[in-house]
Amino acid sequence: MADKEYAESKTSPRSRSRRPKGGPEGPSKGQGLKSFKQLFVYSSAYVPAIITAVVLAITGSIFNIIGPDLLGDMTDTITEGMIAGIDMETISHIAAILVTLYALMFLFQYIQGFIMATVTQRISRNLRNDLSKKMNRLPLKYFDSNSTGDVLSRVTNDVDLVGQTLNQSISGLTSAVTLFLGSLVMMFYTNWIMAISGILATFIGFAMMSFLISKSQVYFGRQQQTLGKLNGYIEEVYSGHQVVKAYNGERDAKETFKEINNGLYDSAWKSQFLSGLMMPFMMFVGNLGYVVVCIVGAALAVNGQVTFGVIVSFMLYIRLFTQPLSQIAQGATQLQSTAAASARVFEFLDEQELADESGKKGKLDTVKGDVEFRNVRFGYNEEQPVIKNFSLSIKAGQKVAIVGPTGAGKTTLVNLLMRFYEVQGGEILIDGVPISQLTRKNLHDLFCMVLQDTWLFEGTIRENIMYSSEGVTDEELEAASKAVGLHHFIKTLPNGYDTVLDDKASLSAGQKQLITIARAMVKTAPLLILDEATSSVDTRTEMLIQEAMDKLTIGKTSFVIAHRLSTIKNADLILVMKDGDIIETGTHEELLNQKGFYAELYNSQFEEAS
Repeated sequence: MADKEYAESKTSPRSRSRRPKGGPEGPSKGQGLKSFKQLFVYSSAYVPAIITAVVLAITGSIFNIIGPDLLGDMTDTITEGMIAGIDMETISHIAAILVTLYALMFLFQYIQGFIMATVTQRISRNLRNDLSKKMNRLPLKYFDSNSTGDVLSRVTNDVDLVGQTLNQSISGLTSAVTLFLGSLVMMFYTNWIMAISGILATFIGFAMMSFLISKSQVYFGRQQQTLGKLNGYIEEVYSGHQVVKAYNGERDAKETFKEINNGLYDSAWKSQFLSGLMMPFMMFVGNLGYVVVCIVGAALAVNGQVTFGVIVSFMLYIRLFTQPLSQIAQGATQLQSTAAASARVFEFLDEQELADESGKKGKLDTVKGDVEFRNVRFGYNEEQPVIKNFSLSIKAGQKVAIVGPTGAGKTTLVNLLMRFYEVQGGEILIDGVPISQLTRKNLHDLFCMVLQDTWLFEGTIRENIMYSSEGVTDEELEAASKAVGLHHFIKTLPNGYDTVLDDKASLSAGQKQLITIARAMVKTAPLLILDEATSSVDTRTEMLIQEAMDKLTIGKTSFVIAHRLSTIKNADLILVMKDGDIIETGTHEELLNQKGFYAELYNSQFEEAS
């Protein structure tokens, strides 16, 4: 929508996409805590379910902790029975308790897994819904200053990562911490000497885990940021691949892609490598704990201080004690990814929205079509105004053409009229009512619009023409298509108006433009905007469209932006703009007779055509 001349002066989406607020390294520690707080508040409706899952995970882990102590008792019973006879009744009783505990542990873990999977997917669904709604509430300037790919990455990659890691990390961390603390208590309860020996052997795991987490956190944040940048660049190059091909820009495109891709590889490799070190390292620490427990246990057993069953229990407790360390490390790594992703999601959700218009009472239902610009001032950059003290009064039903060189501010006027941007001074009125007093929905209902850039969605031709228009009959649909010379072409298609437009549909740029013009014709709106509507069609089709537009503009106040001056000869008023000001006004004949700037533009086009 933005003015072409303004867009050309800006950098590419890739270079203008903003860094996350945490800087190039991703969110800082403080911002990570902030993103978790935001995520907790956002998920408050599911807190009871999450607490239930946590309680079930803790209970299941407690059952798992009780098991080794019972297995130690069973071992002692068997050892004693090898001399006097094994007490099978006692062993069966202990075995029945163990089976019951492990069965309950499985059941509780299954239920908590079901709850967490449901909760996290609903949170992800809600985030995607809110992000989609947020897009419709953001001002156009946000999308002018951020790449499309980066926005899409937040909606897809970041939301998916939040859902996946929440599901895995919350239940995993809860079970791990419970096992760690529970096994620690049980080891001291069983034998404090062996407990201290096992703890000293695994103490190194804590220090190494903290070091690895601090190092990998930076790279996880950078990974998510670079992934968004890569998506933005791919979307940018793919959408303009014809230009890239035409200008032999493949080499530069590949080099830039390679640079971003290598950056993603570097951050992803470092984050995955550092987090991957945790598992083998903790396995080494766990095995070391086994060895220490065996040596110390053997020494104590020789002195008669412990039984063989205690050693067996401690072997299992050491596994339960060291295993959670790797799970805690893995969960902490996943939470880092969640922090980086959720920070980007909530940064988008926290962006400043369009002003709330729920309190506005002004509304135009029946519109005559008078439009007035009063001392309007505007600039995309306040230090560089595009429109300077612009004033104009247009009567209902007039066809107004706006012409001028690139950068004159033609499309900017339309953006202001539609309130895609807000004026920085003065005001615009329709039938004497300032458009700032109207809701954007009410204002947009007053206009039908045809832009230079065509937009068609995947659906039938009928759906594309009737887009957002209610009560359109088949007769009105066909009449609009005939008016723009599109009806015959549609009838040659296998399914006529029900032909689906998708990647397989081969439509020319002119045919796509005709569909958008027919879309404007079926909408009964009192105001019409045509922004270079015939730029993509041939001369013969242009003549057909011109005739259709003459019919379309009857009874409507029309604004026509055109570079091809031959298309606006019959305009009631032609505005010649230069540097944000109107320098000439009048009809086509009047402006030619003035032999001013318009005459120069017209004659230069005539000379080029000849």
